[in-house]
Amino acid sequence: MTAMPPDASQPLDVLCLGEVLIDFMPAGPAQPGVIGAFDPAPGGAPANVAVGLARLGVRSAFMGRTAADGFGRFLARALTDAGVDVSHLRRVPDAKTPVAFVSLDEDGEREFLFYGEPMAGFSAADLDLDAVAAARLLHSGSIGLIDPAAREASLLAVETARRHGRLVSFDANLRLALWPDRDTAERLIRQGIAAASIVKLSDEELEFLTGSADPDTAGRSLWYAGLRLLVVTHGRNGCTFLTADASGHVPGMTVTAVDTTGAGDAFVAALLAGILEDLDIAFTPDRLRDICRFANAAGALTTTAPGAIPSLPDRAAVNRLLER
Repeated sequence: MTAMPPDASQPLDVLCLGEVLIDFMPAGPAQPGVIGAFDPAPGGAPANVAVGLARLGVRSAFMGRTAADGFGRFLARALTDAGVDVSHLRRVPDAKTPVAFVSLDEDGEREFLFYGEPMAGFSAADLDLDAVAAARLLHSGSIGLIDPAAREASLLAVETARRHGRLVSFDANLRLALWPDRDTAERLIRQGIAAASIVKLSDEELEFLTGSADPDTAGRSLWYAGLRLLVVTHGRNGCTFLTADASGHVPGMTVTAVDTTGAGDAFVAALLAGILEDLDIAFTPDRLRDICRFANAAGALTTTAPGAIPSLPDRAAVNRLLER
């Protein structure tokens, strides 16, 4: 179903900056260690977050670039149909749309095989800094820090948002296969965290960065001036939030999981949607517990169907799960 187009007269809530790509998902039930047929699905973490926000009634836009080929048109249409503003999505004639094959390894864990660099070719020339300055919140992730030109553009966008007093959200979204080495990944992800006001990372990413998966001690070791909220996700076990002077654990929701692709992005979208509802109280412990419970439910629902964007829930579906 096609969503209503964004109302251009309304101020933009969230601008998502980064990669959009094709996820090739298993065509049938995925079996550990077995490679079969694949179906294309729109993906890319910031694009997923933009769609997740739109499904929750938040006015979102996506800023990035894709090829002017069939895959690129498919991606642009998927974002538009979901209600995302794509006026800042550049279609580049000589580019190639990056793809990621998603399968299960022998242990049943997701495995990503990338072809093409998700942010290759993106540069400061692709930015609309007026749009960055106007949005209430800028969201991006670590993939935008890998390529040097994309990194320069991403950091410029973050600097612009901060200079205009906007919130900046950062998702660690570690994909080691895309990085030249572990040390570079750790250094630049830490740089992304240091520039953000809201950070989301998984317990695996926390352990990668700090050597510990304990959210309280390891999370505090990542704390920087200017950071207002750090959230560590624990899969089906919920999440832990940290602010400058408080922390709390919020249990997860029980569902029958089919595919975890996009669950973290659904969580981020719901987290940001909750924060933007009332900034005056958003970072208080009681309100954060409610927001994180909502985000846990959104992430859980996304695992009940295959693919990322097709399974991102709307607000009514999240509320139904919470009322169960």
